[in-house]
Amino acid sequence: MSSKFLRYYMNLRPIVLLVSILGLLLLGGCNRNEEQYHLELSEDSKPEFGDTFIEASIGDASTLLPVLASDSASSDINSMIYNGLVRYDKNLEIEGELAESWDVSADNLTITFHLRKGVTWHDGEPFTSADVEFTYFLYINPETPTSYAEAFKQVTGVETPDPHTFIVHYDKPYAPALISWGTSVHPQHLLAGNDVTKSELARNPIGTGPYKFVEWQSGEKIVLESNSEYFEGQPYLKRVVYRIIPDISTQFLELQTGSLDFMGLSPLQFDRQTDTVALKRSYNKYRYLNFGYTYLGYNLNRPLFQDKRVRQALAYAINKQELIDGVLLGYGSVATGPYKPDTWVYNDRVRKYPYSPEKSRQLLAEAGWTDSDGNGILDKNGKEFTFTIVTNQGNDLRAKTGEIIQRRFKEVGVNVKLRIIEWATFLKEFINPSNFDATILGWTGGPEPDQFNIWHSSKTGPRELNFIGYKNFEVDKALEQGRRVFAQHERKANYDRFQEILAEEQPYTFLYIGEALPVISKRFRGVKPAPAGVRYNFNQWYVPKVEQKYSR
Repeated sequence: MSSKFLRYYMNLRPIVLLVSILGLLLLGGCNRNEEQYHLELSEDSKPEFGDTFIEASIGDASTLLPVLASDSASSDINSMIYNGLVRYDKNLEIEGELAESWDVSADNLTITFHLRKGVTWHDGEPFTSADVEFTYFLYINPETPTSYAEAFKQVTGVETPDPHTFIVHYDKPYAPALISWGTSVHPQHLLAGNDVTKSELARNPIGTGPYKFVEWQSGEKIVLESNSEYFEGQPYLKRVVYRIIPDISTQFLELQTGSLDFMGLSPLQFDRQTDTVALKRSYNKYRYLNFGYTYLGYNLNRPLFQDKRVRQALAYAINKQELIDGVLLGYGSVATGPYKPDTWVYNDRVRKYPYSPEKSRQLLAEAGWTDSDGNGILDKNGKEFTFTIVTNQGNDLRAKTGEIIQRRFKEVGVNVKLRIIEWATFLKEFINPSNFDATILGWTGGPEPDQFNIWHSSKTGPRELNFIGYKNFEVDKALEQGRRVFAQHERKANYDRFQEILAEEQPYTFLYIGEALPVISKRFRGVKPAPAGVRYNFNQWYVPKVEQKYSR
C-alpha cells in the first residue's frame, strides 16, 4: 500500500524507507543464468536523447502526492516525479540525492544534511531547506492521513540555519534514521496553508525529480516528460507512459505486439511463452530474487482466527512447495517470515510448517473444530468453519495461489470462498477498513529490516499497515529495540526473536518469495543489472537514434 516507498507488490522505490518494508523496488541479487537473454554491457554507442518508454500497470494511481499514496501504482510514478534527501545506490548503499552530503554526530542523535544548490521545482521555484522542514511537519501533522508518519515521529526537532542546510535531532538512537529521509520532499510554496487531501497536486504533481507530469487519463494512462532542468542531468528518454492494463495476460499480448517496452512477467510467461524468435529478437529477460513475499493474512479481529492453533493448523494444511512449483514454476523459495533467505537478518531457526493434513486436523480438533454432522465441513458451536479469502484483480499468481489453498483447506474440512476484487475497490472497501476474513497479498521492502509500521500494535488504525490487527507485547518490544541499536549483531538478536514469535503465532501464513522476472525491449541501452535490480539507473537508459520508435 505507497511515495518513494512502500507499495504493494510491484516495482517501487523502497517504501522501506519509511515503512521499512511497505512499498514499491525490484531489489535483490541479480542472478543470470544461461537461459536468459540479457543485454551485453560492452556498449560502444553514445547516449542520445529521445524516444518513449511504455510500461503497463495493473491498477491506476490513487494520488500523486507521496504523503497520501500507499499503493504501488502511485508510488512507481511518484518515484519519477519527486526526490528524497538520500536513496539506495546500485549496491544498496545509501547515497545522496537532494542532499549532497551529511554529517552524523558522535552520539548518532543529530544529522546535518548539506543540500544541493541550484535545484528547482518543476514550476521553476527554488528547492530549499524550508521544503524539507515543511515535509517533516506535513508527515507528523495528525490531520494528514498518511501511513508513513512513524519515522518522523522519532524526530525531536529540526533546524534550517540557511537555505541549503537541514539539521534533524533525535533524543534516542534510531537505526533507520538516515534512510528514512529518502521520503519524497514536498513543495512548501504550493502546499503550505492548504488541506493536503484536497490539493490539486494530487492530480497535477510538481516535484524536483527527473520527470515532469504531463497528463493523467483515468483508467487509461499517465504520461511523464523528461525534466531538462534535472539537477543530475536530463534523462535521455523523452517520455515515460504508464498504461493502465488490469490483466497481465492482456499486458503480455501488448508486449508481443511491441506496444510495451517493459513488463514484469509471470513465471509461465517467462518460462514457456517467451521462447519465440520474435521475442528473443526484441527483448531481454532478467531474473533475481525479490525482497518481497506473498502471504495469507488473517483478520485477527474476527473470532474465527483468534486461536493460534487454528492459524497453525491452516499453515500445516498448505503445501508451500506445491505453490512454488505450480504457481511460480520453481522461480521462488519458501517464505518463513518477512525476510528473504540471503540477507543478514534472516533467521533460519524459526518454527517451520511442513505440509501435514494430519497435523492440521489434530490442531483444529484441539481448538474444538470437528465434523459433527458428517458433511465434510468442520463445525463448532453450531457454526461451520467457513470464510472468504479476498485478493486483488490483475494478479494471476495470487488468484492461482488462492485456488490451490482453497482445495487444500477443503481436504481438512475448512470451506473457503475466493473473491477477486478490482484494485481500487479492494483497497478502499476491504483492506483499508480491515473489512475481510483473510487476504492474499504481498509486501515488498528493501535492505532496512525495520518492520514497525506493519507489525507494531500501535499501527492498527484506519489506513495504517497493520490492517490485520496483530498485537503482541514482545513483538512490540523487539521492534522498538531493533531500531534503537546500530550494531548489526544487536539488531539481529531482536529481529531473530521477532521472527520466532511470528513463526509461532502465524498471524500470516508466509507463503513464498518470488523472483522478479522483468523483460525489457532491446532497443534500450544502459541496462546494467546490479544488487538493486534493473531500474536503479533508469535515467541513464537511452535509445540510439536509428532505433528510436517514437518522435514525441
